Amino acid sequence: MFRGILINKDESGYRANLQSIDETVLPEGDVTVQVAWSTLNYKDALAITGKSPVVRRFPMIPGIDLVGTVTESRHPRWQAGDQVVLNGWGVGETHCGGLAELARLNGDWLVRLPAGFTPRQSMAIGTAGYTAMLCVLALEKHGVKPGDGEILVTGAAGGVGSVAVALLAKLGYTVVASTGRPTESTYLTNLGAHAIIDRAELATPGRALGKERWAGVIDTVGSHTLANACATTRYSGVVAACGLAGGMDFPSTVAPFILRGVTLCGIDSVMAPLAVREEAWKRLERDLDPAKLDVMTTEIGLADALDQAQKFLDGQVRGRLVVRVGAA
Repeated sequence: MFRGILINKDESGYRANLQSIDETVLPEGDVTVQVAWSTLNYKDALAITGKSPVVRRFPMIPGIDLVGTVTESRHPRWQAGDQVVLNGWGVGETHCGGLAELARLNGDWLVRLPAGFTPRQSMAIGTAGYTAMLCVLALEKHGVKPGDGEILVTGAAGGVGSVAVALLAKLGYTVVASTGRPTESTYLTNLGAHAIIDRAELATPGRALGKERWAGVIDTVGSHTLANACATTRYSGVVAACGLAGGMDFPSTVAPFILRGVTLCGIDSVMAPLAVREEAWKRLERDLDPAKLDVMTTEIGLADALDQAQKFLDGQVRGRLVVRVGAA
């Protein structure tokens, strides 16, 4: 038996509880990991609350992130004692995840814990920070340079947004942070934002093309926010879209893409191949200031994850929530 959050759905309804879990609940896998830390992400909050059909089979242990120590392995890359990180791959949705003391996983999904980070720091980064790095890499690969102009980050006080602001600032970009929480202005400025704008400027229906402003955009919101960001991106600018907190719709036109040559890059962190993941983590080691990471991180316990899930969906969580699972 091990301790963790378990989600069930039956005639009694949908429920998530912290409880003792039998190992028979764990799916097949060639690597077993003693989990030390996990995180709470937007998708985890949806899974725990049942507000969206994120979970595809029951019972399910949520948690799209984990870091821990291999206890058993039949995989050629891993042996007992290795410290590994897991992000995505459907874990917490179709395969039991990281919000429990034990996980059984496919060894192909794992990345070695980067030497530059402690286990706790790797989860303070988690999928949110790894996704932010993928967005920054997309901007770079499409030629956006620090001197090219302002970079917009939407949902800037959230997990992805916070890490994106810190990364871009460290790399020398001029960052404009969009947030619906004006009380977080000092927080975002401390992370490196050059200016703050109210999300209301982007959140309502806008014109097919607006005044050119952004050299690049990292969007975590979707819907009208993404449409307006594209409409105000400069000629040959790049928009990296990685989130849907504001909705899955994209009420836009082709105008920014065929009249201004704007590039819209979709960022997928869930199924990204190993080489892409390793590149992102290598760059995070180099470009993410640990002091900034500490500023954006709040530590909670497993039981707290249940309470924080609804607050996360209500936009009341700042930065990153790292979950103490089996750590001393």
